Amino acid sequence: MQRNDPCWCGSGKKYKKCHLASDKQRLGGSKEPATQLDRMERSSEYIEGMRESCRLAADTLKMVGENIRADITTDTINTWVHEYTLDHGAIPATLNYKGYPKSTCTSLNSVICHGIPDDTIVKDGDIINVDITCNLNGYFGDTSKTFLVGECSPDAKKITAVAEECLKRGIQAATPNGKMGDIGAAIQAYAHSMGCSVVEKFVGHGIGKQFHENPQVPHFGRRGTGVRLTPGMFFTIEPMINLGDKDLYILEDNWTAVTIDGKLSAQFEHTIFLTESGVEVLT
Repeated sequence: MQRNDPCWCGSGKKYKKCHLASDKQRLGGSKEPATQLDRMERSSEYIEGMRESCRLAADTLKMVGENIRADITTDTINTWVHEYTLDHGAIPATLNYKGYPKSTCTSLNSVICHGIPDDTIVKDGDIINVDITCNLNGYFGDTSKTFLVGECSPDAKKITAVAEECLKRGIQAATPNGKMGDIGAAIQAYAHSMGCSVVEKFVGHGIGKQFHENPQVPHFGRRGTGVRLTPGMFFTIEPMINLGDKDLYILEDNWTAVTIDGKLSAQFEHTIFLTESGVEVLT
């Protein structure tokens, strides 16, 4: 590993500014990186801050699930999320993020992600993903769920169930000192076995005191490849699964991602904390 390479720990920093010095000390001056990972040290304050923010994100999503129904607009959902977040002392993280105009994302049917709430009416038989991210006391919590509205088609039920199972399998594949590719491989294998595809142009991400941090978390890949999964990491796993083709296009609003073939897409997301013994699902 060269000094200017990305550090093996997945921090996103250059090796020389991250683990080079500690590796040299541990290996008696050798320039070779350590074969065993150190734990990414997190203070109890940091861990609790993340737990509280993620708990609020999860509670917000639960509130949406208890109220969502046909014949409301997606902007009504945005109002629920905005007011609930503010009422609990937090800030909706998506609002004005890189110009995004709303406090949540509402992605209906063939919309893969980043659907902007507006006067569109949710109808019986729709599926809709609601994506929640809050900033509570400087810590970010991120989660999403696809809801079935009323009487849904077999295809709608299938893609929603497959996406939820993909998330479960991705979390199960995240192990301390494993590899990032293990997560994507588990998701991709199951999705393909069900005749579905995995969106590759959007990935999960590290999260903490910033909305998006390293490492990136692809939902496809090969086992045993990618950055090492270091205890102390916080990141999201959020597979977007399509009933048809994996490709997409972006609408003129520069946010809304839609399936290329107009078929259904579903997504589920959790923020997780990788510990020395396993995974803590925070949302």
